[in-house]
Amino acid sequence: MNTGLIGLGKMGLNMVENLLDHRRKVAVFDLSPEAVAAAVEKGAVAAESPDTLAGMLQRPRIIWMMVPAGRPVDTVLELMIPRLEPGDVIIDGGNSRYTDSERRAKLLEQQGIFFLDAGTSGGLDGARYGACVMVGGAKEAYDLVEPLLRDMCVEKGYGYMGRSGSGHFVKMVHNGIEYGMMQAIGEGFDLLESSGYDLDPEVVAGVWANGSVIRGWLMELAEQAFSKDRKLGYLKGEIADSGEGRWTVEAALEQNVSIPVIAGALFRRYRSRSEENFSDKVVAALRHEFGGHGFKANQ
Repeated sequence: MNTGLIGLGKMGLNMVENLLDHRRKVAVFDLSPEAVAAAVEKGAVAAESPDTLAGMLQRPRIIWMMVPAGRPVDTVLELMIPRLEPGDVIIDGGNSRYTDSERRAKLLEQQGIFFLDAGTSGGLDGARYGACVMVGGAKEAYDLVEPLLRDMCVEKGYGYMGRSGSGHFVKMVHNGIEYGMMQAIGEGFDLLESSGYDLDPEVVAGVWANGSVIRGWLMELAEQAFSKDRKLGYLKGEIADSGEGRWTVEAALEQNVSIPVIAGALFRRYRSRSEENFSDKVVAALRHEFGGHGFKANQ
């Protein structure tokens, strides 16, 4: 066994199950004993702490982190670095800022340890049955973990993006594009809702999801959301953001690149917290459908 996974949230636990389905032995750790127990029930091996997890793995170790961006990633690295050896690989599969990934890669390089930044997409279904992963870091390390990626991802759904930071940069831009696409879908259904026609948005989304130019998973998720309630009355239209939309706009400002659609979608999310309309409900519903993101329920 040379694979470990730290962080058994919604995505992490599904990824463990995915790997177990591919007959991989996986050691796991999470701060939640319940999450660890759930993974063990599926066939994973429990570790008492991140650093002891390293001691359970054969070399070269491959350790995948699915923890929140920011300080939690640095905390895990601080715990594990003393237990890792040159040639081991640690992967950040969360939504870390690309500049943080560049810094972490340089830090681990001094110890001879590989650090890969792996932007992971596909939502909960993807984590469970086949993800999409964008990887940055040393090509040598990518080649080492490529068989793992092949098992974890859909066909053609992973790739080497380039030097450290590039995987998370590509995922950041991906999420910025996602903001714009969801905003356009939300606005379109808002216009349909106010048209005066007696339209069923579930039927419309179902037709658009099959053969139209705008077909795709987001449209399928819209159909799924409207099947629960054509007015989406079960939620408020307050749209949260993970931070990646902001980082995308900041990167565009630094690079003098015009991204008005993505920027507008980001600012719409801010406005949704004080002024609600149907388009915001659609976007909030889409986020819940693909990522299990929380929403504010209507009382």
